Amino acid sequence: MNTQLKLSVSPHIHSGRSTRRIMLDVLIALLPATAAGAVIFGLRSLLVVAVTVAACVGFEALFSLIAKKPIPVGDLSAAVTGLLLALNLPANIPLWQCVVGSLFAIVVVKGLFGGLGANPVNPAITARVFMLVAFATLTKAAFPTIVDTASSATPLAAEKATSLTDLLLGLHGGAIGETCAAALLLGGVYLLVRRVITWHVPVAFIGTVFLTSFIMEGMDATAALAAILSGGLLIGAIFMATDYVTSPATPWGKIIFGLGASLITFLIRYFGSYPEGVSFAILFMNILTPYISSWTRRRIFGMGGSKA
Repeated sequence: MNTQLKLSVSPHIHSGRSTRRIMLDVLIALLPATAAGAVIFGLRSLLVVAVTVAACVGFEALFSLIAKKPIPVGDLSAAVTGLLLALNLPANIPLWQCVVGSLFAIVVVKGLFGGLGANPVNPAITARVFMLVAFATLTKAAFPTIVDTASSATPLAAEKATSLTDLLLGLHGGAIGETCAAALLLGGVYLLVRRVITWHVPVAFIGTVFLTSFIMEGMDATAALAAILSGGLLIGAIFMATDYVTSPATPWGKIIFGLGASLITFLIRYFGSYPEGVSFAILFMNILTPYISSWTRRRIFGMGGSKA
């Protein structure tokens, strides 16, 4: 019998989950929002999704070939980036802009920094911010095809508040995947049950936006609920602010991340020139993630004490 001691680096305990399995769970969780977008905005939304996902996967394969690296398409991370980006775009966006956004997300944000795990910011959210600044079409929300367009303006930019029922069902203007709050919440529950994400970031993010909106809206709970069901808050808090690579790993770090993102969102919504601030908030907090992780990491026993 071989009794030699085998040494190896951590981790020594594995959960059995692979990157592919986690990404597949995220794709499954996004299916309700994708289906809702197709019903609300018509088949054009599925074309946007197909083009964006295909472009992201294709650019990752092409970049890997040029860089002479293994092609990581099988881990599904590019597909997740493509789907998240597509769901943050209006259904009426020109398809060539979807390709440009995919190129920016995969090559500039992800590939040039070393690939999955090395990107400092979330590729999908960064590409959306880039497209928001570069293309005016992102500021023009598509209208639902199943309701009267006269009553379907984007809630955050509309003078009259959209009803909570319409916000839950997505019967208003907006991006493909951000309008139907019920579908996003369903996907969030799935990720929590599957333990792909934890409650810390979404609860801190959404809860603080509700509280600040409640105060700003004169203690009006209905208006505060509308604030968390409107815009890109739910898809951002549930699916993008919880990204493993660009958010803190510690529980307190996640809470700080969510609080910071919520405060930036609140400031942009109420005092900024853009009606929505979720994308900018997550991007800014991504930049701060290394510092938050350093502040909240667990101290090793016997280390970090006073110097002799």
